[in-house]
Amino acid sequence: MLKATNICKSYHGKVALKDVSFEVSKGEIFCLLGQNGAGKTTTINIFLGFIKKDSGQALLGDKEVGKDDTNQLTAYIPETVQLYGNLSGVENLDFFSRLAGFKYSTSQLEAFLEKTGLQSDAQHKRLSSYSKGMRQKVGIAVALAKNAEVIFMDEPTSGLDPKATSEFTKICKELAAMGKVIFMATHDIFNAVELGTTIGIMKEGTLVQKLKANDIDASQLNQLYLETI
Repeated sequence: MLKATNICKSYHGKVALKDVSFEVSKGEIFCLLGQNGAGKTTTINIFLGFIKKDSGQALLGDKEVGKDDTNQLTAYIPETVQLYGNLSGVENLDFFSRLAGFKYSTSQLEAFLEKTGLQSDAQHKRLSSYSKGMRQKVGIAVALAKNAEVIFMDEPTSGLDPKATSEFTKICKELAAMGKVIFMATHDIFNAVELGTTIGIMKEGTLVQKLKANDIDASQLNQLYLETI
């Protein structure tokens, strides 16, 4: 569903990505580790069509990013979910669903938010009163309402408390069970092992390690990460 083949990208002569290749199938969660500046966000931005690669191929299903219309296949949840604080959770979901070409009833919107675990008594409150974890749930609900096949996330557990992180992990596993692809840039080694099916480690724009999460524990991954970077 998600495929990178020898993707390269440079900024003003400085290499950001060098021959990055990987594949992610439906129902998989790919956790990409690496220091700041390693190329994680650049990889995501290329697949979202925010920036253009210099060479290589980026495929979403059978469509090539930049040549085909791939926006309807993807959703993006950044580190800080950008929503409207003066609108409620339901109103934000309605607004962004309409932007994507979908129109839902209030009960359908509430059902999407319910799937993400957002409490019913919070769904009609202004987003300005939400915690980061609650905002994330609205972002995930937008992905569900849009029926996105691939969900990109950038540092999604940053700033979350243990309870919110646990809830987030549960939601991601449920999305994967629905056949969604999740591609996540993260610094959270423990959560990568707990959540991911595949783990990659980037260094200076190169994907230097790729392994199955079942083959390693958090302590081993931490040691490998330190040795790699």
